[in-house]
Amino acid sequence: MPTYEYKCQRCGIHFDRFQRMSDAPVRVCPQCGGAVERLIGAGSGVIFKGPGFYATEYHGAQPGCGRDRPCCGRDTRCDLKPCDRTEA
Repeated sequence: MPTYEYKCQRCGIHFDRFQRMSDAPVRVCPQCGGAVERLIGAGSGVIFKGPGFYATEYHGAQPGCGRDRPCCGRDTRCDLKPCDRTEA
């Protein structure tokens, strides 16, 4: 359930309500009884649950270029990374 932020048009206080999306919006200020408007919130952060979200779980990732193995379409090992090599 999302948390909605409201602002009273009469007294100016801000308050939050934890409501279902299907619930009717709050219409009356709990402090002064004035009319309120629902504000657009920034939202909340994303929560990842389950396997596959950590860097240590990317088993298919291959190491970058280097002397140990060919990379970037080369057939032989390279002394320099492709970004360090200047080809004419």
